[in-house]
Amino acid sequence: MKTKSLHLIVGLLLLGCTSNHDSGKTKLMVGIVVDQMRQDYLYRFQSHFGEHGFKRFYNEGFVAKNHHFDYQQTKTGPGHASIATGTPPAINGIIANDWFDKQSGKHRYCVDDHNFLSLGTAKTKGKAPTALLVSTFADENRLATQMNGKAVSVSLKDRSAILSIGHTANGAYWFSGGDEGNFISSTFYMDALPAWVADFNASRKIDDYLTTWDTYYPITQYTETGPDDSPYEKRPKGKETPTFPYDLAALAAFNGGYGVLAATPFGNSLVTDFALAALKGEDLGADNHADVFMVSYSSTDYIGHDFGTNAKELQDTYIRLDLELARLFEALDAQVGKGAYSVFLTSDHGVAPVPNYLTDNKIPAGYFSKKPFVKALKEAMFDAFGVRNIILDVSNDEIYLNHDRIFTAKLDLDVISRFATAFIQRQDGIAAAYATSNLMQMDADNPIIERLQKGYNPKRSGDIIYMLLPGYIANRTYGTTHGSAFIYDTHVPLLLYGNGIQKGSTFQRTKISDIAPTICALLEVSNPTGVIGNPIGEALKSR
Repeated sequence: MKTKSLHLIVGLLLLGCTSNHDSGKTKLMVGIVVDQMRQDYLYRFQSHFGEHGFKRFYNEGFVAKNHHFDYQQTKTGPGHASIATGTPPAINGIIANDWFDKQSGKHRYCVDDHNFLSLGTAKTKGKAPTALLVSTFADENRLATQMNGKAVSVSLKDRSAILSIGHTANGAYWFSGGDEGNFISSTFYMDALPAWVADFNASRKIDDYLTTWDTYYPITQYTETGPDDSPYEKRPKGKETPTFPYDLAALAAFNGGYGVLAATPFGNSLVTDFALAALKGEDLGADNHADVFMVSYSSTDYIGHDFGTNAKELQDTYIRLDLELARLFEALDAQVGKGAYSVFLTSDHGVAPVPNYLTDNKIPAGYFSKKPFVKALKEAMFDAFGVRNIILDVSNDEIYLNHDRIFTAKLDLDVISRFATAFIQRQDGIAAAYATSNLMQMDADNPIIERLQKGYNPKRSGDIIYMLLPGYIANRTYGTTHGSAFIYDTHVPLLLYGNGIQKGSTFQRTKISDIAPTICALLEVSNPTGVIGNPIGEALKSR
């Protein structure tokens, strides 16, 4: 009897030990943002993925298969900000990567702040999240843990690292490129780079990546994408054709030194290297105060822009990214412990197919030339009202009117807005134009109107917003871009795995603003100050 009781006690103790992490709160929340990743890439390239990268989410985690951005400005800055804050540009204030500042009359980059200095480089002025008007889920976790829970981020891009982690972070790190090839930061976060960052930069591991980029598997196996030599792709400087292999050491001299790595899969490898150094250097997930770690992979965006959605280069990049995810998971398992951490993976925006590729296959698409459009609009405004300089700026598909000039000339702002929107809507490549004063009174049940409204910030946005037709992008000589309210730009993955995550999937529509409240529910902390989304209950285990 005593033996049976002893066995029972030991069994219960062992059960408690094996399930302890998963029954308690997560020790480390990892957010992975894959820049410019469309949902359909998971389907197209899945036969080439291993079991320990993307498929870990599918085999053991939760997959939201109908996940979307719910605003128009599907770009890197707004994307990372909205993921982190649970709220769109209308509230978080990041309406674009850069925008026309009404007060200064100049363009402002979303993370520029010259009140601070850069660390680890002599080339750039300071960066900070001061343009972000609300808190992030990392901020809320810092507050909830009395600043004991750490918050760290890494990316090739400054805006990705900064906007994904927020105001109270211990550190945000990004890549300097050029002839430096360092990971750098800002005095907004610290007075000097930590020793582990200096050691990483001094190791010059980056030099190992100035090698030859060839396909990971034989190129004949890449049947999910088009010909290697394609007329839709960028010809790199120093190379006659956009074809494998790429001699990166040779191309570096023509393409910005170490910056050449950004548009190769090795840029992602470098981010993983630095992420693993950060895990150890910051001792993330080591105590009972949950930490937040944001990792943003940017090379997918550079490659997507240069080569388009149907390129062998893009396919190889995702095959190699799958291996980087497996490497990151392996390190998390070893340092934090499987079941002790949680992960989500999403993207900051999708991307349009190359318009010439669509038209060559008889699908409506095209290019929009901005310069002649702006010139024609200004001439039409002068002909109609007899006053020049009515338009201050045209950027991000928005028109900024000169209110002082209109007032001085005793003109009617509403009349001017109606004239301009009517003129814009008659132009080739334009789907619609709206005066923002009218837009905010329109029916938000229309999903396109809803996306425009959620992208409108009264203090930062223009007076008129216009949309290009589906399949149209601003004129470029190669590749493609993003930034619309259409599904190819809004539909991105959302994958969750680890502590507190329920295995399963859903085709119910989820929104980018739902990520932050889901993570806050998992961490059991307050929502960010501007949040409008809701937790995805299906994805969370009940405690």
